[in-house]
Amino acid sequence: MLRELKKEADARGLATCVMTFAPHPREYFSPSTAPKRISTLRDKLVAIQACGIDRVLILPFNQRLASMSPESFVMDMLVGSLQTKFLLIGDDFKFGAKRAGDFKLLTALAGQAGYGLAAMPSVEVHGMRISSSAVRSALADGRLTDAAALLGRTYSISGHVIHGAKLGRTLDVPTLNIAFKHQQPAAQGIFMVRVFGLSEKPLQGVANFGTRPALDPTDVNGGRVLLETYCMDWPAALGREGGYGKIIRIELLRKLHDELPYDGLESLKAGIANDIRLAQEFFSRIPSISTTIPYDH
Repeated sequence: MLRELKKEADARGLATCVMTFAPHPREYFSPSTAPKRISTLRDKLVAIQACGIDRVLILPFNQRLASMSPESFVMDMLVGSLQTKFLLIGDDFKFGAKRAGDFKLLTALAGQAGYGLAAMPSVEVHGMRISSSAVRSALADGRLTDAAALLGRTYSISGHVIHGAKLGRTLDVPTLNIAFKHQQPAAQGIFMVRVFGLSEKPLQGVANFGTRPALDPTDVNGGRVLLETYCMDWPAALGREGGYGKIIRIELLRKLHDELPYDGLESLKAGIANDIRLAQEFFSRIPSISTTIPYDH
């Protein structure tokens, strides 16, 4: 869809712009039933930039926007403020108060407003219709190969490495911690991963993505969702503190299992050791893979 948008913009001599909302409209209306988060805003913006898009407009979804009529959204926002000359939407796109706006309405207003219009039909890959719902389902089921096919890239999460409780050090498995600022991530569990941003080559590791049910919920992270990664081949040049503050990207390659509630630190340590052993076996069987998505944004 973004490739088609660029093609149309280039033909007209226009800049490309993607419009998105924060929070997700369903998070605004019903936080408890909102779709689980696939990515952070950072990762969404990096992925859009990698597609060559010139601008991203992030609209704060609030009561004013929620109550705006479809006609006002088109004439005041798209035409009046943004001076839109060409509009590309998904074929099932709905907008405006009560989701009353659709392609038919946009077509009716196009002549008056002076914009070109096209709807992008559904696209399939390996027999799967590409949609955010399909990506969420694949991630929830641990089908990371399917998620990568739908996304067109390996699923990954990036962010700054933050300080945690440092329990991993006492277990001899120090971790790189990234905060995921949403309580309902689409993917959760224990994963075999690769880490980008700390050395010239990606580092192999094991990651826990979730709320760590085996640990005290009153710890320093306060029950927040974290992506905690243990690198199995930590570069000696970085030293013990070398990861903190850096922006890294974690590629999730394969899911090992869901998060487990261990009955003590010894049991937890044994579980981690088994996960590391399985990861070592996994990486010994796969070739090195390059990547094209940047991490340093």
